[in-house]
Amino acid sequence: MKIKHIILTTTTIGFIGMGTLSCTSKFDDYNTNQNATTKVTPAMLTTRIILNIMELGRAKNFVYDNMLNKQIAWAEGGSESDQYNKLGRVGYDAYTNLTNCQKMLLEAESASEEMQNSYKGLAKFIKAYQLFYLSMRVGDIPYSESNGAETGNIKPVYDTQKEVMKQILDDLEEAQAFFSTGSTFEGDPVLNGDPKKWLKVAVAFEMKVLMNLSKKTGDTELRVKERFAQLANGSNLMNSNNDNLQLVYSNTSGQLYPLYQNDHMQYLMISSTIIDPLKRFNDYRLFYYAAPADYALNNGISASEWDAYLGIDPSALQSDNNVLHGEGKDCGPNERYLQPEGEPLIRIGYMEQNFILAEAALRGWIDSGKASEYYKKGIRASMEFIADATPDKEDFHHGHPITNDYIDKYLNQENIQLNGNFNHDLEMVLLQKYLGSYLQHPDNDCFFDNRRTGYPVLPLNPESNLNTDPNKFPVRWMYPQSELDYNKENVQAAIDRQYKGNDEFNQIMWLLLD
Repeated sequence: MKIKHIILTTTTIGFIGMGTLSCTSKFDDYNTNQNATTKVTPAMLTTRIILNIMELGRAKNFVYDNMLNKQIAWAEGGSESDQYNKLGRVGYDAYTNLTNCQKMLLEAESASEEMQNSYKGLAKFIKAYQLFYLSMRVGDIPYSESNGAETGNIKPVYDTQKEVMKQILDDLEEAQAFFSTGSTFEGDPVLNGDPKKWLKVAVAFEMKVLMNLSKKTGDTELRVKERFAQLANGSNLMNSNNDNLQLVYSNTSGQLYPLYQNDHMQYLMISSTIIDPLKRFNDYRLFYYAAPADYALNNGISASEWDAYLGIDPSALQSDNNVLHGEGKDCGPNERYLQPEGEPLIRIGYMEQNFILAEAALRGWIDSGKASEYYKKGIRASMEFIADATPDKEDFHHGHPITNDYIDKYLNQENIQLNGNFNHDLEMVLLQKYLGSYLQHPDNDCFFDNRRTGYPVLPLNPESNLNTDPNKFPVRWMYPQSELDYNKENVQAAIDRQYKGNDEFNQIMWLLLD
């Protein structure tokens, strides 16, 4: 990781911490005059650290995860790698943010003990969050030596994925302990430095990590089921969408929704994997997600009719989809996504927490009788979030507003009920989680759910699949070239240990082995 390690000075950290403050309503609160002082405060670093995990960039950068998750297709130019399953190599940018966390803790040493506890909790959470997703992509990674550059270690050893996951769980529990004894801290543009809300976020995220270890419930060191039950039965669960870890946009320069005024959005085509089940369930979220197809409107079908919405097979050949797009036989994003405020971007949320609890109940980790209750809470949370984030305008819901009465009716309809069959119920839970995550919850969580369980069912076409094995989805990314160049001994040892020396897309990491 030599190219990612930075010699830290006050000036350097000031640049890292301040140079890209953009998508936050708190910008003015945390911006400073660099000509007046070179003193870096923990608040300045905290802002950048949090935004580092919240922001996605604009236009296509905002929707690449949706391509891999098969929620959208793309009609511009040649085949998109993510849409057609060509994964490539990861980057190690996360480690830079961890270095900033260390500097934040150093600068916070003069704060009260309670505030220091909150900063310590945040540092533990950020490390667990970012390295979890890195490990989910490649397998073994540096964890125990992840901050070694501070002491001159630029060639960290790689921990096994099991060791990584165990340390992640331990760090999340330490984060919860710190937040539970912490006070409101400065520099947080998302949750206003509220340690109680961060505690709920850390609990929800630990449950996500544990669910991704569903194949490892027999491991006595990890204690997957025991840890999960303790969290689920505790008092620090998210209670509503108000507890979401989400980035809110506004009609202010530097804080605009990433799809606003972007010409690239003419190429976004909503997938049949989103549109078809929404139609099957008479789900009004369809009218909030999509704009009606031009072909349908030109043939006398109104925007309020279900038949006005046509999904694109994301696994079809690019040339075939481009033809359909040219004929107007596809749906682009709803007009509400093209407004300055768009909708908040959720990283960890109440909706997802409920679907994770529902899956845990199906698996018998917690009271199995509550599976349907959590499942329906997840659906309700998704619909309420959309309704609350959307002005009541015809162009935004096409005559199908989501109301409390509608949600109640939807939750009572026969074809969305769980029926006691594990595979049916698991498919329904993960399908509803998938539908609720449209343009939400980035980091490829839906792809990881499919990799782990086979659900939600995603289309695979050998004729268009760019994976090295056209009959399979890839299951991992490859290690960065920088590691092969500068830390070869350690990364090669990890590749040999896990994949018999073959750093390739179809190799099965420890987490996926039964």
